[in-house]
Amino acid sequence: MTNPSPASESTATTTTESVTHWVDGYLRAWATNDPADIAALFAEEAEYHESPYDTEWIGRDEIVEGWQSRWDWQQGGWTFEWTITSITGPTVVITGVGHYKKLGNFDNVWTVTFDDSGLATRFVMLNTEQN
Repeated sequence: MTNPSPASESTATTTTESVTHWVDGYLRAWATNDPADIAALFAEEAEYHESPYDTEWIGRDEIVEGWQSRWDWQQGGWTFEWTITSITGPTVVITGVGHYKKLGNFDNVWTVTFDDSGLATRFVMLNTEQN
């Protein structure tokens, strides 16, 4: 008899296509700031961590609330260029550059872990302003 996988561990296959679909949803949510678009990305008990800004949002509701508090960042226009750096099981590393008309350019490294349904259970971003 084998032990079942822990509930937090995904057994689904994470693919380039599934990651692209999720990032497209992330960009849509960033553009709309709609709570439903944001919530559609994250599992109920998901974690969202960002440094160097000490962002620690735990749970979907807190993620939606925190995300919406950054609506001013998008004003004036923005773009995001990204690529998948690696996929290891349910965890993906994405690198990109956010270009904000009002704020400047930021290098991003995202580490995202997905559950079996394709929702993020853990999102960790290193966000570094370019000089």
